[in-house]
Amino acid sequence: MSNRNVFWTLIATWIAAPTLVMFMCAGPARAQNSSANYTFLVASGFLCDPGDSATCPAVAKSANGDSYQISGAGTFNTQSKSVAAAGTFALESSNGTVLEAGVWIVSELVSFDSYGIAPGTLMIGGRAFGPPQFGPKRLPMPSGPMLTGGLAVFHVRLLPVWGATKTAVLQVNCALGDVPRERSVEGIRLTLERNGTEFSEEVSGRVIFLSMRPEVSTPARTPTQ
Repeated sequence: MSNRNVFWTLIATWIAAPTLVMFMCAGPARAQNSSANYTFLVASGFLCDPGDSATCPAVAKSANGDSYQISGAGTFNTQSKSVAAAGTFALESSNGTVLEAGVWIVSELVSFDSYGIAPGTLMIGGRAFGPPQFGPKRLPMPSGPMLTGGLAVFHVRLLPVWGATKTAVLQVNCALGDVPRERSVEGIRLTLERNGTEFSEEVSGRVIFLSMRPEVSTPARTPTQ
């Protein structure tokens, strides 16, 4: 196993696991309070194919060849702008040397531009879900998550194992649906706020957004006279 793979294994074991456990424990409570309507994955979970570096982590490169490698997950609400998300990151030089590594945490949802529901269907729990059917024979609206394309922009904090905390703007792009030509490549972009360094070349990484259908609350019963 290469030194690079060993390093990522240690990061996942020592940092990623405890951080994501805390996030997943806090996430449901925050999601219930804010009625989160989107869940997203960035080069993590079932998006990752073992041995395929094109899926995980998501990599963005700067003009000088340095790159940020990011994985994570989260939820957000486009109306209230509430968000809960976290993951891991590593900064590598152009020659593959790891310069920095740690965890990232979202501090703010800046914007979300939806590209619409992805064509085709989404298999969840053995059932195929897709866009609602219109016409004489209307099918009921799917109750499960819908695979959606879009561009989410977040303010994030980068918390390295060593060194000072950094703030950055993270762009997460899922190129499904009615995708603008300039955002046809799936992946991430990162801009450091302190010096304005841009990591704007999407090298690799899978991203998805799941549009969560709002739950319909049961109306309160009128007391019997």
